[in-house]
Amino acid sequence: MTFNHFLQMIIAALFFMVFTFCTWYEGSEIVDKPWEWKYSTLFTHVNDEKAIDAVDISNFDHFVYAAKFKPLFPLLMVLAASYIIILSGYILFKRRIKKMALFLLGIGVLFLFSSGFVSHSPTVGGNIFQAFFLIGGMIAIMAAALYYYRIPRGFNTFLK
Repeated sequence: MTFNHFLQMIIAALFFMVFTFCTWYEGSEIVDKPWEWKYSTLFTHVNDEKAIDAVDISNFDHFVYAAKFKPLFPLLMVLAASYIIILSGYILFKRRIKKMALFLLGIGVLFLFSSGFVSHSPTVGGNIFQAFFLIGGMIAIMAAALYYYRIPRGFNTFLK
């Protein structure tokens, strides 16, 4: 791994941590809205527990609430995580073009599956995430096709 890749990874990880904290903070608003507990506390209800008090709500549910109603930082968090994952794949597979194409295809399929998973959400955040995952999945699949058919060397210089 070159210094440039290491620096990109460190910067992306720092952004990811900042966006995660901001998402968690914005999602903590769920504690003050008991009428939303029934719909946005997925992790609290895993064990069929009823959220009776604000202390019962799982910290992971803060992320769900933020993604549904305040999607800016959750979207940036997913974008930073995606960048870290794709950069890691590039570092691992940069000499093996077909494996990199398969890796990008897997990311694209995962994004398209995620788009379908959030497609029926009535919230603004759900619609934004659906569009992000749909567009990101199509871009990843197109990049996989370009990688598979051996794109010119100049195209991937932005990753270096």
